[in-house]
Amino acid sequence: MWGCSCFIPLLFLTLVLACVHGDFSVSASHHNAHKRMKREWVWNTMHISEELNGTLPHHVGKIKSTIQNPNAMYVIEGEGAGTLFRVDDRTGDVAANERLDREKKAIYQLKALIIDRNSKKPLEPPSMFYITVHDVNDNAPVFEQKVFNGSVAEMSPLGTSVTTVTAVDADDPTLHGYADVFYEVIQGKDYFKIDDTGKIITAVPDLDREQTPSYTIVVKAKDGKGLHSEESGTATVHIKLIDINDNFPTFRQEQFTFEVPENIRLGGKVGSLEVVDIDEPQNRNTKYSFVQGSYQDTFEIESKPETNEGIIRPKKPLDFESIAIYRFVVEATDANINYAYSRKKGAKSITSLTIKVTDVDEPPIFAQPSYTFQVTEEGDIKKPIGCVSAKDPDKAKREIRYRILRSSDFEISTTGCIFARRPLDREENAWHNITVAANEVDQNKMVVPKLETHVPVYIKVNDINDNAPEFAHPYNPQVCENAAPGKVIIRISAVDKDEMSPSVKFTFSLVSEESNFTLIDNHDNTANVTVKYGQFNRELVKVHYLPIIISDNGSPPKSSTNSLSIQVCKCDEDGTFTFCEEAHKQVGVTIPALVVIFICILTIIVIMLLIAWRKRHRKDLNVLKKNVEEIHEQLVAYDEEGGGEMDTNSYDVSVLNRAQQRGLTSPRMAMEARPCAYPQVQKVPGNGFSGTGEMGIMIEMKKDEADNDGDLLPYDTLHIYGYEGAESIAESLSSLGSGSSDSEVDYDFLNDWGPRFKMLAELYGLESDEDLSY
Repeated sequence: MWGCSCFIPLLFLTLVLACVHGDFSVSASHHNAHKRMKREWVWNTMHISEELNGTLPHHVGKIKSTIQNPNAMYVIEGEGAGTLFRVDDRTGDVAANERLDREKKAIYQLKALIIDRNSKKPLEPPSMFYITVHDVNDNAPVFEQKVFNGSVAEMSPLGTSVTTVTAVDADDPTLHGYADVFYEVIQGKDYFKIDDTGKIITAVPDLDREQTPSYTIVVKAKDGKGLHSEESGTATVHIKLIDINDNFPTFRQEQFTFEVPENIRLGGKVGSLEVVDIDEPQNRNTKYSFVQGSYQDTFEIESKPETNEGIIRPKKPLDFESIAIYRFVVEATDANINYAYSRKKGAKSITSLTIKVTDVDEPPIFAQPSYTFQVTEEGDIKKPIGCVSAKDPDKAKREIRYRILRSSDFEISTTGCIFARRPLDREENAWHNITVAANEVDQNKMVVPKLETHVPVYIKVNDINDNAPEFAHPYNPQVCENAAPGKVIIRISAVDKDEMSPSVKFTFSLVSEESNFTLIDNHDNTANVTVKYGQFNRELVKVHYLPIIISDNGSPPKSSTNSLSIQVCKCDEDGTFTFCEEAHKQVGVTIPALVVIFICILTIIVIMLLIAWRKRHRKDLNVLKKNVEEIHEQLVAYDEEGGGEMDTNSYDVSVLNRAQQRGLTSPRMAMEARPCAYPQVQKVPGNGFSGTGEMGIMIEMKKDEADNDGDLLPYDTLHIYGYEGAESIAESLSSLGSGSSDSEVDYDFLNDWGPRFKMLAELYGLESDEDLSY
């Protein structure tokens, strides 16, 4: 009943038990060979069928040992022990507490133990055993997914594969018929079939996508050989027909008529030819062609794959006055049609095409698309350079007016003739590119701006020989003072601003043959300058100027005189230049270099002026310092006031704030009488100090002492701050420095104000190198 599925687990179980028992026997006989007998586990092979009906628990098997001990107790451990499986601790019977499901677990591994009921110590080594769950055919096939998708090309032959569906049976596949699955189409069997492997094939040939683009069928999966046939699964299969190009295009209309203005641009759209093609867009490849009609080369039909239309476009300009209507027969075909499967209409479709050209008031048309004229430079401006011509293409044949766009060098007459407003110079412009506009004139002689046509005109200015040749480069040759006769100094060449044709030849000659140089013409538009006699005297002449005449062979010929500056240098014996100072002096200086040199010189001059001004300023201060003793008689000098934390040396001039008071005496009045060096000032009554007490008497005495002391400064003394703030970041606040300023005021008039202003006159008047003195 179990089949081969039970044999392998039992064999494995037997080998395990044999190993365990063998080890135990060896160990037991080793320790107590004469006292204990060999023992071993004894039980039946354990197995159980899944999904057993009946009262739980279900008996599985029995574990038993040969040991004879009334206190022996059986115990099992492992998968499901104590929950799913239990054992009778006295008899060793193993039972299942639940119905088993082989599809969840087919084999359980457990361990059998026999222990002393009291001491809980093992009486024998444990032994492993397995419980095998036997399968029954209790599962129906189940599809891997509920919905499958497939596709097949339309018009496929009978038996073409579409797709494959798969269902699985959870029963034991090793048991015959338990896991076998059989398929059946229960919906859509008229169009598709399925074999035992789940492959769906077409049941009818030539399925047409244009009739039925897709199919939906239902497939059933059954258990093998009718077992549990009532338990089966189903799945839905969506089958899409793939389109092939099996339908020909057909014109929507038997006749197409379009109107187009005659001034349509080349390549513009005239109209669209429409066809019907029931194939999908990727299989629409309609081609259009003219089969009848004149002037077929005037138009073309462009196939548009996106819409499968035929776009008509003009290839040549249309003219209503020449041809007003075109008639054609157009054919539509599909070169990629699959003729083997096509069951529709013929291979091509034909329609009639009429194109009507409508009249448009067109702008003038020039006789040529462009014009090229030639004129000689410096020619007579009264003669026309050339004439352009345009006409009205319409039947009205209106008058044409011309004008030149964006050019002040040329003008055009009413007849289209172009004139130069000034003589043309080829060396200024060899070509002139201008644009001429032509406009139609209406009945009122008014220009119609919209009807305007432009044409390019190219004017070439032909050259005349009106420029003399000159040196090709600014040569700076050098020659050794001991150069030998015949020594080549330099090879010169010439250029001409006129047109340099291959036939132009230049000749070179010296203005005078009296120089120490000679000129050899190479007859290739170059010449060599060589030494004639040799031995130059560098001390006498360091630069030789050699005038050279250059002539051309034009008509008329032109010539010019060009001077060549030749530097004489010192050389060693092998002719190597060792010293050419004059050559360096003669080298031309560029304008940027001159500007830099000028800026440097100007900067130096400014710096020198600043230094001189500084020296003059310090000189004035030194004069003041040297004559402090003299200035002391008239000035109060704050020598270095504002010098940070330094003490200030100054005179106390508080005594000069008030006029002296008469009648007060002091101890100083007992001094020897001497004449006062300064004029006495009459005090104004009421302006003195008033007060009583010792403080008032002391103040009046100090004032009187100051007024009568000849060594003190008078109250109207000019106060000068000599150089204030020598060590202060604020620097000087003195007005002494104003004497060296750039003021335009002339202070010479101070000399006329008397000796009291002598010092100011010396400070602010004309500068003198002498020291200040009274």
